[in-house]
Amino acid sequence: MADVILETRQLTKEFKGFTAVSDVDLQVERGHIHALIGPNGAGKTTCFNLLTKFLVPTRGQILFNGRDITAARPAQIARMGIIRSFQISAVFPHMTVLENVRIGLQRQLGTSYHFWRSTQSLGQLDERALALLAEVGLESFATTLSSDLPYGRKRALEIATTLAMEPELMLLDEPTQGMGHEDVHRVTELIKKVSAGRTILMVEHNMNVVAGICDRISVLQRGAVLAEGTYAEVARNPQVMEAYMGTSDAGLEGAHP
Repeated sequence: MADVILETRQLTKEFKGFTAVSDVDLQVERGHIHALIGPNGAGKTTCFNLLTKFLVPTRGQILFNGRDITAARPAQIARMGIIRSFQISAVFPHMTVLENVRIGLQRQLGTSYHFWRSTQSLGQLDERALALLAEVGLESFATTLSSDLPYGRKRALEIATTLAMEPELMLLDEPTQGMGHEDVHRVTELIKKVSAGRTILMVEHNMNVVAGICDRISVLQRGAVLAEGTYAEVARNPQVMEAYMGTSDAGLEGAHP
């Protein structure tokens, strides 16, 4: 049997008569990179907001490691090990790269959000912070203000701060959005690298990225699961082709790992 880390059962979100997410049954296997894809307005980000409890489901269940977390609050979800990065790079612009990662590590000291703590008390975290920066290829940027980083490097920093919170499940929301080809390649390789020993659920528009690194893909359309499987399986699915291209003769084969 598959080792399922995250499961949803008939997960549904309605807004004043509009159903944004409709009876979504999702199973994310431990150790996989699992992608949520679909046309604009398919319900992908709403689904993420439900999983991290920034939205409350209208009905349905969310289970994490077999435990029902449907009623949990966002902070509880994060403490359980479900950590999300956002579509828009979420870093502190006037802090250095090292300081950003160190804030993520403060959880270990039990001093989260205590910005008035002396830098001396936080210094003990520097070694771990530098190791995380090395993991994402940012060690040479440790003293750089994060506002001065190129866009792709900011996304790498965001992944480092996400890793600092020791996620059991990482949720990446459009990690390559707005990037040029070189940055897309760098961040894709980074996701592949940091996925070792971790589980990642990601929303992603770039089909080359999805084809290259994802073990399993769920396709959403109008809030419902249209298809699920490997990239090769969903790329051949006539319903998926039609949803993306408006014709069953077109498809996703244009993307190559």
